[in-house]
Amino acid sequence: MSEGGTPAALSARIGDYQQRTEQVLDRYLTLTDPGTPRLLQAMRYSVLGGGKRLRPILVYCAGEALGAPLAVLDAPAAAVELIHAYSLIHDDLPAMDDDDLRRGQPTCHKAFDEGTAILAGDALQALAFAVLAEDTSPGISPQSRLLSLRQLAHGIGTAGMAGGQAIDLAAVGRQLSLTELEQMHRRKTGALITTSVLLGAYAADIPPGAQLAALQRYGDELGLAFQIQDDILDVTGDVAAIGKQPGADAARAKPTYPSLLGLTQSRALAVAARDRAIANLSGLGLHTDLLEGLAHFVVDRSH
Repeated sequence: MSEGGTPAALSARIGDYQQRTEQVLDRYLTLTDPGTPRLLQAMRYSVLGGGKRLRPILVYCAGEALGAPLAVLDAPAAAVELIHAYSLIHDDLPAMDDDDLRRGQPTCHKAFDEGTAILAGDALQALAFAVLAEDTSPGISPQSRLLSLRQLAHGIGTAGMAGGQAIDLAAVGRQLSLTELEQMHRRKTGALITTSVLLGAYAADIPPGAQLAALQRYGDELGLAFQIQDDILDVTGDVAAIGKQPGADAARAKPTYPSLLGLTQSRALAVAARDRAIANLSGLGLHTDLLEGLAHFVVDRSH
């Protein structure tokens, strides 16, 4: 692994991307016509000041590997994180996962109220599409911009995040097969992670072909590895590390990899998905050390 792919270098780059993401998000959430101050306050509360920022980091890493300048990647990076924040607000609602803590602080509906939380999520989703559609960065073709918007819609719709969450809700109290569980994870969490990688590629204006297909496969496997590790951390983590109450999945009788296979086999499957993700980066002719490092980070993390 080159110097750029060492753990210290990876940690430094992740920190740089997290700081840049925070600044970009703050800019997009400084609205001249916020609708109501309370709604904007709830949006900012739920987005700023916390989180791993994995999805925007993937946008930056994939785009930079393909030669896109950072400034061109800011809008898609912000868009995927706004979507992610909206999904967390809604996931935490009483009608969904009914969580009280997120990133170590009260969830949006606890800090404000349930109606405001629903509207904050709705507004963040709308803002994400506006950010992509209104971006005026040079060098991105209209076709790539359209592909980005389509990909974001696909990643969060019935074939992606929303569909996966619907499967998750319907599965409470019953056991899924391993195949069903994998399909749920690939939609619920994996689809937006794949979308993050592809938005970085579209911002680099690369045409459809082998590189794009390999990056999509990388994102698919990385998303699966990420969610398996999330399942594991719900069993092994603590509030201080993961920022929410552990054991929530078991308390709600939700199907997870540890509940189906146990921790040891779940860990093995996360590592296997990580290795498949990394294998898809070989032969691309790109500097993919950071993308490879992120794959290791996803399964080694403790939060």
